[in-house]
Amino acid sequence: MEKVLGIGGLFFRARDPSGLAEWYRENLGITPTPTNYEEPTWEQEAGPTVLNPFAEDTDYFGDRNRMWMVNFRVRDLDAMVAQLHAAGISVEVDQQQYPNGRFARLHDPEGNPVELWQPNAL
Repeated sequence: MEKVLGIGGLFFRARDPSGLAEWYRENLGITPTPTNYEEPTWEQEAGPTVLNPFAEDTDYFGDRNRMWMVNFRVRDLDAMVAQLHAAGISVEVDQQQYPNGRFARLHDPEGNPVELWQPNAL
């Protein structure tokens, strides 16, 4: 069976698309989609990716009106959290150590849930 190679993009609606793209660039280092074919796109590092549908009544994302949550892998969760706090962004670090790593949660300026994941070394 032929399989997909990875996620090629994440597309969602926003009240202020350019402002939100800039927030992701400034705070998480994700380059916005280029406006021409000469500019490079954001390249993610190879690593584990999870696709996991949740029950529609889950509290895992917080607000039940939110239909998705993106999870970004990070190298150093503590450094990323410190960087976000310095930018005035509220981040909730899960104090539990899980077999697959550590997690933190925040929301982008439009209220979308974002999870940060520092995987355990393999």
